[in-house]
Amino acid sequence: MFESLSDRLSGIFDKLTGRGALSENDVNEALREIRRALIEADVALPVVRSFTDKVRNRAVGAEVVKSVTPGQMVVKIVHDQLVEMLGAESQGVDLNAAAPVTIMMVGLQGSGKTTTTSKIARRLTQRDKRKVLMASLDTRRPAAQEQLKVLGEQNDVDTLPIVEGQGPVDIAKRAMTAAKLGGYDVVLLDTAGRTHIDEPLMVEMADVKSATQPHEILLVADALTGQDAVNLAKNFDERVGITGIALTRMDGDGRGGAALSMHAVTGKPVKLVGTGEKSDALEDFHPKRIADRILGMGDIVSLVEKAAEAIDAEKAAEMARRMQKGHFDLNDLAEQLKQMEKLGGMSGMMGMLPGVGKMKKQIEASNIDDKMFKRQVAIIQSMTKIEKRKPELLKASRKKRIAAGAGVGVAEVNKLLKMHRQMADMMKQMGKKKGMLGKMMGGLTGGMGGMPNVDPKQLEEMSKSGQLPGGMELPKGLPGGFPTGMGGGMPGLPGLGGPKMPGGLGSLPGFGKGKKK
Repeated sequence: MFESLSDRLSGIFDKLTGRGALSENDVNEALREIRRALIEADVALPVVRSFTDKVRNRAVGAEVVKSVTPGQMVVKIVHDQLVEMLGAESQGVDLNAAAPVTIMMVGLQGSGKTTTTSKIARRLTQRDKRKVLMASLDTRRPAAQEQLKVLGEQNDVDTLPIVEGQGPVDIAKRAMTAAKLGGYDVVLLDTAGRTHIDEPLMVEMADVKSATQPHEILLVADALTGQDAVNLAKNFDERVGITGIALTRMDGDGRGGAALSMHAVTGKPVKLVGTGEKSDALEDFHPKRIADRILGMGDIVSLVEKAAEAIDAEKAAEMARRMQKGHFDLNDLAEQLKQMEKLGGMSGMMGMLPGVGKMKKQIEASNIDDKMFKRQVAIIQSMTKIEKRKPELLKASRKKRIAAGAGVGVAEVNKLLKMHRQMADMMKQMGKKKGMLGKMMGGLTGGMGGMPNVDPKQLEEMSKSGQLPGGMELPKGLPGGFPTGMGGGMPGLPGLGGPKMPGGLGSLPGFGKGKKK
């Protein structure tokens, strides 16, 4: 997400912050580069002009001149304007209305509207504990109604039974009646899409809107369409009156121009972003956090929230208790690796850590990829139950059998065992120091000890200062031992949360007190 733009801006700001003083020419040159970067990111031209004008008005004034660190002040000004351009305050899907709350989904064909509908329904059901009914109004696209039904079954969400021959308005009315009779909290209406904006599409949507009076009308737009997405949003808003935008395929767009332009041009908030194909790959759109990511400042708050949702708290709590007693076998290691996968793997997690984004090339050069977690879990799964509990039994013949079963070389098995040995030794040392491991395992999001009352604002402040609970520092520069792979380097202390995120990044080799390179 925003990788290309982030890389360009990072290079521009490195030049600025490396100077003791800035002249007006320095600022103008930087703004020219920023303007080029935004245009290359497919940001709408009027938005680019407005953005650079606002930054210039603040950056060439006394605000920067009187600053102790002019370069950093310019970065702050750009950050503030990015937040303003993206929408200032986060606005989620509004459910504050009499039940059933009706949400109407609109957009072009192929934008991911049906998939997004099911993702929203899943989130409302699992996270918000709402009773949700989905209804497909797409009577033209083959198997469109069947697709929503299948997605509903996969995500445990009810869908309106299909009745052949009914039109979109009749289906919508039947959905509203069924929702009232069935005691549903939310109704999601998945309208038909087109390959382009046409009059019949707009008339049909207006009729559905008139019949159901939806509380929210969400436009689903493909982030890869760039500036066309902005024109699309304007047309739908003029004809139907959208209340918010959901951007799909944000994980596949390194530019991010659509997200940066949508709010500035339409005045409508981007509420949700799709970040993958999986049913849980949907995030709330937080302007400040997105601006932080674009400028390489990380996003600790989103990482912790993701951890709270993705990780089984009971399993994590049990692991924490075992670690406190100095127990850490290969079953525990496999569980940690699986949890890392749930959090988006190495690349997903590191993209949210302050200062780590600039290490991307070094990380790629170190051959650490997200598939590595799967390989390591496969190695552990190729072991017998007793081998997982007692790794000391693994001699040469057993290692060969395990390597063959996992489809890797014996060297990979040795690396995994070395990593486990280092982590197990660390757990024993920590277990001997009374209360120390328990304190380190205290979760950022609450849980058992640690910081039970930390709110997102406090987390943001901690991420700015680079400090985490217990006096731990976030990694700066290239951690020691990291390039040697998962088997190299001395593992650090467990960090970034406890029972809900045991071990965290600190448990990975090199994320402790290793020397910087």
